[in-house]
Amino acid sequence: MFVKNGFYLYLALSIMIKMKHTLTAFLLLLTGFCFSQSKTEIYVIGNIHDSVPNYHPKILFEILDKVKPDIILHEVDSQGMKDYENGIKITENEIKASNAYLKKYPKTLRFAFDFEGRNQYRKDRGMVPTDNLSVKLIDSLYKAKQLAPSEVKIYENFNNLTKDLMKIAELAPENFNNATTDQLSGKRQNAQYSELLKIIEARPEFAKRFVVKPNGEKISYRDGFKLMSGFWDLRNQTMAKNIYKVAEAHPGKKIVVLTGFLHRYYILKELKRINDGKYVTKEFYD
Repeated sequence: MFVKNGFYLYLALSIMIKMKHTLTAFLLLLTGFCFSQSKTEIYVIGNIHDSVPNYHPKILFEILDKVKPDIILHEVDSQGMKDYENGIKITENEIKASNAYLKKYPKTLRFAFDFEGRNQYRKDRGMVPTDNLSVKLIDSLYKAKQLAPSEVKIYENFNNLTKDLMKIAELAPENFNNATTDQLSGKRQNAQYSELLKIIEARPEFAKRFVVKPNGEKISYRDGFKLMSGFWDLRNQTMAKNIYKVAEAHPGKKIVVLTGFLHRYYILKELKRINDGKYVTKEFYD
């Protein structure tokens, strides 16, 4: 009798231990599931700003309606966002699609995420218009066959990368929102801000031409372009930090970032670098 009762006691204890392990495993699984469900999702959507047959506000609205973000971030500063809200400068694909989405989902939050005062900042320091003037001068030297062979190679590579991206921009948005195009965009921007700078630093023409800044001081094409090259990094790094701050302030939300597609590679790279587990990045077509 004692042996029989002991057997039943052993059996009962074994069942209880197994149930405890099963329950523990279930709770761990549930906790992990809830954690993954609550993690902020960030969708960085690279855009063509102007409406074209293959990309216009209706297409972007359909993308937004599929993702259903709680928050939309616009590539403008605080003043630009105020202009949008007041119906000023409603010309680009992003704000037109965003307005349509807000009309359908009125509780959607919208914020600016660009470098504050970016346009005036560039003008005050002479980055604008020296950046475009420098590229135009390189082009004129190229057409006049005055560039050295190594400089010709740099400029032709820049032009070829630009043409490749322009062809991709004629396709559906999935084509300019993927890792392959991000890599190509990175090469193109490096060609502009690092490789072209080699020509500008080496040739005397860029040190002898000047523009006048708003404060009346002169700045050479060379110095202005060098400042713009540095600003490309500063601006994108700042945008990524601003996105991070929004993600931190709104945990567990879906955030769509609307940016020009040439910025996408840099923003994604920075978001990955500064991520401390608060969010995951996703593609709108996954």
